[in-house]
Amino acid sequence: MDAPRQRCDPPASAGPHEPFDASSDAAAVVDTAGVVLGWSRAAEALLGRPAAEVVGRPAARLLDTPVNPLRAASVAERCRSGMGWSGVAALRHRDGHRLDVDLRVSASFGIGGGECFLLSAREGRARWTMDRSVLDGFLVRSPVGMAVVDRDLRFVWLNDTLERIGGVPRDQRLGRRLSELLPGLEAEPLEGMMRKVLETGAPVTDYEYGGWSWADPYRRRAWSTSFFPLVDADGTVSGVCYMVLDVTERWNARQLLSLVNEAGTRVGTTLDVMRTAQELADFAVPRFADFVVVDLLEHVLSTEGHGTWLTDAGPAPARAVMRRAGLRSVREGCPEAVGRLGDRVDFLPPPHDARLLIDGEPVLLPVLDPADELWVTQQPERAERLRAFGLHSLICVPMRARNTVLGLTTFMRSVNPVSFQPDDVLPARELVARAALCVDNARRYTREHSAAVTLQRSLLPQALKGGTALEVASSYLPADPRGGVGGDWFDVIPLSGARIGLVVGDVVGHGITAAATMGRLRTAVQTLADMELPPDELLAHLDDLVLRLSEEMTDDEAARQSSAAFLGATCLYAVYDPVGRTCTMARAGHPPPVVVAPDGRVSFPEPPAGPPLGLGGMAFEAATIELAENSLLGLYTDGLVEGGDRDMEHGMARLAEALSRPEPDLRKLCTSAVRRLLPDPQPDDVALLLARTHGLGADHVASWDVPADPAAVAELRGLATRQVADWGLDELVMTTELIVSELVTNAIRYAEPPVRLRLLRDSRLTCEVSDASSTAPRLRHARSTDEGGRGLFLVAQLAHRWGARYTATGKVIWAEQEIP
Repeated sequence: MDAPRQRCDPPASAGPHEPFDASSDAAAVVDTAGVVLGWSRAAEALLGRPAAEVVGRPAARLLDTPVNPLRAASVAERCRSGMGWSGVAALRHRDGHRLDVDLRVSASFGIGGGECFLLSAREGRARWTMDRSVLDGFLVRSPVGMAVVDRDLRFVWLNDTLERIGGVPRDQRLGRRLSELLPGLEAEPLEGMMRKVLETGAPVTDYEYGGWSWADPYRRRAWSTSFFPLVDADGTVSGVCYMVLDVTERWNARQLLSLVNEAGTRVGTTLDVMRTAQELADFAVPRFADFVVVDLLEHVLSTEGHGTWLTDAGPAPARAVMRRAGLRSVREGCPEAVGRLGDRVDFLPPPHDARLLIDGEPVLLPVLDPADELWVTQQPERAERLRAFGLHSLICVPMRARNTVLGLTTFMRSVNPVSFQPDDVLPARELVARAALCVDNARRYTREHSAAVTLQRSLLPQALKGGTALEVASSYLPADPRGGVGGDWFDVIPLSGARIGLVVGDVVGHGITAAATMGRLRTAVQTLADMELPPDELLAHLDDLVLRLSEEMTDDEAARQSSAAFLGATCLYAVYDPVGRTCTMARAGHPPPVVVAPDGRVSFPEPPAGPPLGLGGMAFEAATIELAENSLLGLYTDGLVEGGDRDMEHGMARLAEALSRPEPDLRKLCTSAVRRLLPDPQPDDVALLLARTHGLGADHVASWDVPADPAAVAELRGLATRQVADWGLDELVMTTELIVSELVTNAIRYAEPPVRLRLLRDSRLTCEVSDASSTAPRLRHARSTDEGGRGLFLVAQLAHRWGARYTATGKVIWAEQEIP
């Protein structure tokens, strides 16, 4: 109610000392739309129209002349300012004759958020006032509860509507204060506002509050209340009138909206199923319930489960296999619970079975009776807990999202003496529906994340072998689950001539797409490395592959719209040769490697920085460095050195410090370095590959120049077989003799000098013949009538593997044999 009743001067036709005679005054209450809200008995007598015929209808139907909208607005403005208005109006009697009356608009006030005006009228010359008889006449029929209190805040009058709303009989209210009727804190703010109105004369409008009504003690109600002063003729405030409107439905809708909105910020903050279920329980206690349990089906919690229960899934099992995912109570330790977090549970309120989960309709039990035969026979332990802790009311709401059954949420009350009512089912349903979407999102994300991690783990090398040339160790740290699986990878590739290829790369993006792309690139690098390509040429071919993959995804509409679409990658590829202790490397948009010398000095050699893979149009360059015996070479992805502060130079300095510490165990050094640099999970995954170098000593290498004379083949066979025998490899003497004979003979016959023969004893015995020709030999299958063409075929049968690689001065034909 917006404003108090304003005192207005009597019309000019009334004498200044003539007393008001309210018993013959007609009174009405009209809102801003011109609809009659109240109609007194005097008005009924004046116009012959009963209240049932007038209330709720436009007041303009009572006038004999049309209403001027501008004049009506002016009258309303005068009334709001406290001046009021009086004049002569022509009304239409029920019998049809015209009736001239003196009309006064003397007050404006609010009802339930709307503005209303008090009208008084009498025939001929009349004095206008608002007396108790007027109040008794029209306010009794008002749909708004009204009351008048004196300066001591004691009730002196109230209408039937307020008596019905409040549920307290009239004779118990009159002469008593509100605080005597509502002991406790509930009446204090209302009486405080009344005192403020008495002291200041300013009205208080539309104060909303909730509480319990005597008329309906089992349902919480809400009211909108307004207060305004009652002013006597001399300007004295003699009391307060207040009006009450039941706004329970509006209040409940607003409370529900507020509850659900707040739940949206508190529930589902992570993509973890168990955490989301616990957040629902934490939020509902004690806002809505005293004890909450959230039970989820096992397949929801399993990262490998794919089963879903649909509404048309057929007969349901008698008992659903669920696990406790969320638990909260107003009592410390949740003593009411049967089962702890993670335990298997089968709680369904009797007599319901698993069909309750499939149907998805909430169950309301306003009164829980532990002595009920169903509880005692089917769930005796829970019946005992109900009795022991006074759990007296229950709501069970199935959790469903996207036509998938997830579990069951149960709300109970014990400390709160008010039972759940039908109005409580809607907020419970809304809370569970919001949480169910979050649980389903977490379930889907967990499943996809697990699949991506499994795929990525399967595509990474399971074991690293550096032979005698390198001691290798690696460490891979997955990204924080919220960031998704990345595309970091590394590999160690054995090459011919006791050389080792080292590679580390990072695919742009996260998720299964990035993991799958990583696997394709790793396979491509292995294939290109087996072709004995130098690092710069290998990256050029890899760049072409990435360009083709990007074009494929651009042509694919679904892939183009995917946020995980492949865009590019970075890579560093290095080849270590233990004979000369040299490392040749090239990089494509990747951070430089780190080298720790045997004396502890750290450096970051920077080969020419090529563009990231997938851009195309630019060449890659290789650089060669020499590494001392027992040097430490480290290859890593950018996530290791960027860290949380995103400062790469600072991260590289920290990496140098972590790797410079003496640690003979390379695996421990690798793991400790990653943990030291990244103690907490990061949004990007991290890969670190460490290699400790070893040279191939002179006693493991033997080489000879080959004259351009076929007669020299016999001498070279003898030199090679004696060297193999000196190495204690007598079992390989005969096969080595045949391989050397074929390779040297072909080089003398078809290649260009200079020709050189070299034997390497490493994890395998390698025979190499180099020449200055760039023409590679071709394996042929000779016919029975051919005189030649069987040499390389024989080599392929005798050796473990053979091949050719190109050098800056020609090529090398090699063949490896397993050492028994």
